[in-house]
Amino acid sequence: MPEQDAGALTAIVPATEETAIEAYIDEVWMEMGLSTNTLAAYRADLRACAGWLSLRRCGMTLLQAGAADLQAYLAARHTLSPRSLARLQSALRHYYRHQLRHGRIAVDPTGVIETPKLGRRLPGSLSEAEVEALLAAPDAGTSLGLRDRAMLELLYATGLRVSELVTLGRDQVNPRGGVLRVSGKGNKERLVPIGETALDWLERYLAEARPALLGMRLTEALFVTSRGESMTRQNFWYLIKRYAMTAGIDPMRLSPHTLRHAFATHLVNHGADLRVVQLLLGHSDLSTTQIYTHVARERLKRLHERHHPRG
Repeated sequence: MPEQDAGALTAIVPATEETAIEAYIDEVWMEMGLSTNTLAAYRADLRACAGWLSLRRCGMTLLQAGAADLQAYLAARHTLSPRSLARLQSALRHYYRHQLRHGRIAVDPTGVIETPKLGRRLPGSLSEAEVEALLAAPDAGTSLGLRDRAMLELLYATGLRVSELVTLGRDQVNPRGGVLRVSGKGNKERLVPIGETALDWLERYLAEARPALLGMRLTEALFVTSRGESMTRQNFWYLIKRYAMTAGIDPMRLSPHTLRHAFATHLVNHGADLRVVQLLLGHSDLSTTQIYTHVARERLKRLHERHHPRG
């Protein structure tokens, strides 16, 4: 039989295997509460592997497959991108570990298969000049513009997550001490310095724009809308996109964490200690913060290539 692409065999799945795969999907859905997208990806990957095994290994089922059989299948999928291949291996590992826990197999055949190492994606960021242009985009002569300028300045000065910014309460700000008390992931609290420039804009907002936006209404939310309600992540994300266009920045380059990444990258570029950046960002693990050293190195490499005569 001529060689076929493994991906073309996804439809050739014995009925008994279809039933077994669906039973597994139902079990992990009940046990782990996985998302619909994850379950769909697991189902597709397992069906593709089951079809290949049935055709190439004379009716072999997933439960009968050994490490050599799975390695042969993965080799047949060599045209997949590293990220897709890693996802496929993850689906197979989850499947066989689940079957091992339930006593349906004696040995996990994926235990000896090496997981591909993926390079971590560098977060998107902005140059310092681009950040300055973005911060200057709101019209601070209006109440809404002053609020937006204060939010952007605070986001860049503190490295907060957008969700942390929009849920800030008035009592979490200590203007005299120049710090914010932030409740981050896992309800872990941290104190974050604001910085003089951001503090100036925040105090202007509190003195001028917030009272004008609230009128006679009362709320504990720090940043409010023209209706006197607290801001949402979606509202603020829309504003960032709009101000990016005003500043001449391609909105497609932005993510909700762009200013957070810029905050960390610019600190590292200017020599900040990585553990300090870790504390400011609220990362529980230093390895998460270390990606910003890669960002800084990439920037230095580009500068070298652009300006050095032998770059």
